[in-house]
Amino acid sequence: MWTQEEIHEQIQMINGKESPSLVIKNATYLHSVYKEWLTGNIWVHKDRIVYVGKEMPEVIKQTEVIDATGKKIVPGYIEPHVHPFQLYNAQTFAAFAGALGTTTFISDNLPFFIGHDRNTAFSVLDQLKKQPFSFYWWARMDSQTVLKDEKEMFNQQEILPWLLRDDVLMAGELTGWPRLLGGDPNLFAMVQAAKQTGKKVEGHLPGASEKTLARMKLLGVDGDHEAMTIEDVKSRLLHGYAVTLRHSSIRPDLPHLLKEIVANKLDVFDHIMMTTDGSTPLFHQDGVMDKCIQVALDAGVPVIDAYLMASYNVARYYDMTDYHGLIATGRYATLNFLEDVANPVPTDVLSKGVWLKKDGQVQDAFHPIDWSVLSPFAPKFDLYHEDFTFDHAVGIEMVNDVITKPYEITIDTSEEVLSDDHDESFIMLLDRDGKWRLNTLIKGFASHVEGFASSYSNTGDMILIGKDKRAMQQAFEEVKRIGGGMVLIENEAPIVTLPLPIAGGLSNERVEVLIEQETVLKDALKERGYHHTDAVYTFLFLQSTHLPYVRMTPVGIYDVMKNKVLVPITER
Repeated sequence: MWTQEEIHEQIQMINGKESPSLVIKNATYLHSVYKEWLTGNIWVHKDRIVYVGKEMPEVIKQTEVIDATGKKIVPGYIEPHVHPFQLYNAQTFAAFAGALGTTTFISDNLPFFIGHDRNTAFSVLDQLKKQPFSFYWWARMDSQTVLKDEKEMFNQQEILPWLLRDDVLMAGELTGWPRLLGGDPNLFAMVQAAKQTGKKVEGHLPGASEKTLARMKLLGVDGDHEAMTIEDVKSRLLHGYAVTLRHSSIRPDLPHLLKEIVANKLDVFDHIMMTTDGSTPLFHQDGVMDKCIQVALDAGVPVIDAYLMASYNVARYYDMTDYHGLIATGRYATLNFLEDVANPVPTDVLSKGVWLKKDGQVQDAFHPIDWSVLSPFAPKFDLYHEDFTFDHAVGIEMVNDVITKPYEITIDTSEEVLSDDHDESFIMLLDRDGKWRLNTLIKGFASHVEGFASSYSNTGDMILIGKDKRAMQQAFEEVKRIGGGMVLIENEAPIVTLPLPIAGGLSNERVEVLIEQETVLKDALKERGYHHTDAVYTFLFLQSTHLPYVRMTPVGIYDVMKNKVLVPITER
């Protein structure tokens, strides 16, 4: 919001008494309401557009004037479904995305909500709010796993302060929707609180039938991003859902869905949004929302629709067109300058009046964030030989990157080292405070990883995997020593290290550097038998109960379909 004094100064520019800070003349820009390219002059003062039209300001003594002849100007791109903790942190990912034209995130709050007290979480959000970038947030209503104290953590009283923030636009994503459908009063109360505070409710409804979609709509769900087929898209639109299509490292559905929408001549692009849905760094080496727009253009989506799906459609759905998605008077001065509409990567990016990219050069525009307010990863315990006891008959077998099913363990788990002749490995989920552990075998992860440890997971607990119990212990000790991260041990020494010093789950490196680190880690795991697509997602979703069939959770090996614990945790 702008103060009365700021608005008075802006009006004085219209009155010819004051000069704006920037004027973009001869602008050809996309008007999101007319859905046409218009020409005119754009006056900007600080972070706000104060006028768009044919006139030039009367006073330009202190004004930077840019001639945009030959360029096309579009609204800054909006990523509506961000998980800003896929090794990168919210600021480094924003800096990377901003240079490519994505200037607004609507982001998951889960790691801030679970791992830190509210005041600490809000202090980070408030720091990010001051950046030359637009950060908005979700308010999670469930943990995406099974926690002992789930209801104490996720309830109306705890979620309401989040919903009352003006930078929180959405409740969800609702991975625990079967509980809502089953009449869970706690979850129902949170959904009602979201509706009463004017927030959208995002579902998580993969494979949902039409009747399930109808039931969830009646319960208050507004949108969903889990369409995997054209029929999924059509059924969601039929029931009045906002539909967000994914193009992610594990669900790259956007290209074929858009091609089928075009082929079926469905005039629905005004009601479609797009997302990269928390993809890992390597997936973003060729873009963020610019990448989605390129996919849309390649699929035959009309040019204007392609750009609006990544800007105005999102702003309209989340009721923030007063600030975003529209190049018009009173909005944030957030603009992307294009050489050619066929290439959505901008030559220049203006975000809230600050140049993130100018004349093709990325600017150093972001302020430092004090991440030290978050609880550091500093385990005050050690692991001992008795912790490496694997005596249960139920193991987990990888179906793909993220889906695991139960299997019967038949090999001798008392051995210190397992053979490389098969793809079964020891696995331990370890409480970050050392209070409990969960030991079993994992089949299909790799054939000859000696020892691996990660402090990166859905709950912030540690994951240890390997053929060699001593190597797994060494990997744990090395992750502990460096203050969080991922470590691969071989021949009693670390051969790959990916540090995550921010709370044990986030890197402080630029995304470009992180892409290189991630590539080295994934290549090393692939060389040792990991044959799935994205190992980072494997570690993140190991505990996630929105996926079948069994998961390793803080209460034990959990059968998702039967809602019961198959193997409990072991207290330490």
